[in-house]
Amino acid sequence: MPSLNFIGGEKGGVGKSVAARLLAQYFIDKGQPFTGFDTDRSHTSFTRFYADYAAPVIVDTYEGLDQIAAVFEEPPVDGKSKNVIVDLAAQTAAPLSRWVRDSDLLSLLAEMGVTVNFWHMADAGKDSIDLLDRLLNTYGAGPNYFVVKNLGRGSDFSQLEQSAALKKALALGARVMSLAQLHEASMRKIDRQNASFWAATHTTSGPDALGMLERQRVKTWLKHAYATLDTLPLA
Repeated sequence: MPSLNFIGGEKGGVGKSVAARLLAQYFIDKGQPFTGFDTDRSHTSFTRFYADYAAPVIVDTYEGLDQIAAVFEEPPVDGKSKNVIVDLAAQTAAPLSRWVRDSDLLSLLAEMGVTVNFWHMADAGKDSIDLLDRLLNTYGAGPNYFVVKNLGRGSDFSQLEQSAALKKALALGARVMSLAQLHEASMRKIDRQNASFWAATHTTSGPDALGMLERQRVKTWLKHAYATLDTLPLA
């Protein structure tokens, strides 16, 4: 089944784009076709790193957002339906929810056999808890919820783990996962290269090329992240 993956968290700096890039690389390595959309007008980081797969989209208009759903009308690629990844910029929840509501999108995609996944990227602060609660109140039962504790944005998630919002999420069938921090210096080099994770682990020359052990650490990080993604009902 194809899937529509909204990578959100509403706040800036909680790791949405890194998660979008990770999921993109996962689909590539698993041979699953996908189309990506980048809603961040300022940085377009998803498009920078996966330019062959992602394009910018304007969330302020229904015409822009309609491009996301239109992917599911495209013919399969090698017999496989496309997945969609949407890297949501901060402060996009309101226009997105209006579009979903006015288009009755969740019902339409359910009829089409498309799985909808909301990824909530969380840091260790209270804002992430409040925003999770708002997400659940907005969409309720139906879509899948993946709550991602981003260890690159905090280490003590006890406040989230004990929250009523997480209990509500679990009651709706949410999955909770942790995303380990990728070595900061290595990530900076990858960012300066505008490189996909694949390119970063296979480039051995140039001023920002990763060293042998840096490449090995990225591969190890991907391996552990993939093991977690393998357990999720992505489609």
